[in-house]
Amino acid sequence: MFDVEKIAIIGGGSWATAIAKIIVGHTHHIGWYMRRDDRIEDFKRLGHNPAYLLGARFNIDEIYFSSDINTIAEAYDTLVFVTPSPYLKNHLRRLKTRLQDKFIVTAIKGIVPDENLVCSEYFHQVYDIPYDNIACIGGPSHAEEVALERLSYLTVGCQDQEKAKAFTRVLASEYIKTKTSADVVGIEYSSVLKNVYAIAAGICNGLKYGDNFQAVLISNAVQEMNRFLNTVYDLKERNIYDSVYLGDLLVTGYSNFSRNRTFGTMIGKGYSVKSAQIEMEMIAEGYFGTKCMKEINRHMHVNMPILDAVYNILYERINPQIEIKLLTDSFR
Repeated sequence: MFDVEKIAIIGGGSWATAIAKIIVGHTHHIGWYMRRDDRIEDFKRLGHNPAYLLGARFNIDEIYFSSDINTIAEAYDTLVFVTPSPYLKNHLRRLKTRLQDKFIVTAIKGIVPDENLVCSEYFHQVYDIPYDNIACIGGPSHAEEVALERLSYLTVGCQDQEKAKAFTRVLASEYIKTKTSADVVGIEYSSVLKNVYAIAAGICNGLKYGDNFQAVLISNAVQEMNRFLNTVYDLKERNIYDSVYLGDLLVTGYSNFSRNRTFGTMIGKGYSVKSAQIEMEMIAEGYFGTKCMKEINRHMHVNMPILDAVYNILYERINPQIEIKLLTDSFR
């Protein structure tokens, strides 16, 4: 049986850093896989991540760093994956350690490209990990605000509710409130879709649409999300207005911390996709999620006009003004 408190972080970005800060505050020890030795050395010297959330300070004595993912995977029972979804497969290809007996937590708000699977499905289908040993973290939680210890609410999804509750105890603090859910797939898909809708909100912002229309856009987005989730996995206990669904959509669609909204705003202002990506220097998960969701929905046939509009703008290079005008005419 794994120890839910013997935890390692897989990934070195802003959300990985924020989650590490939450967890180490409780356990006072974590393992941490980062692929670059120079980043690890700078982290040890400075006492903070040299590339992300510079204000989040750590006691280096409480962290065991390694650039070898197998060293970390062998030594820790709970592995929290917080890598960008397009890079997950590359990290996992280096693994020689069995994962079946580990507790896998995904904090990745994206879909595994080419496979078109949310991360829990990918770990289950490719690595034979039982669903009872897979959890996800969701909810409105910008890494920047978590690092500043501003009040945030996280939901841990897992089919085994006892394991979910055990992991929430690791996350809970004065500034982190927690709850559990059995809706792992629903949380993961909503985490992907809210990034797509945040890009749409950003595009409209870049095109100078006002707050009135943004409210209509988000109202339609939550309905679109609900249609898709109910088609994929109709769960009676799901309430689309819970913070893990609607709350995450709102914060990603409206906040200036949202990289997906920022990316969309640049597209609305006339940037090409490539130029926006270069200038941001950070990954907007929604760009990849849009293509994956479009491909998935070709089999689901859910009415998703916002997803279609974002896809047409990003991948078919349709003029944003034309595409959003068509979208506005479909709203009521």
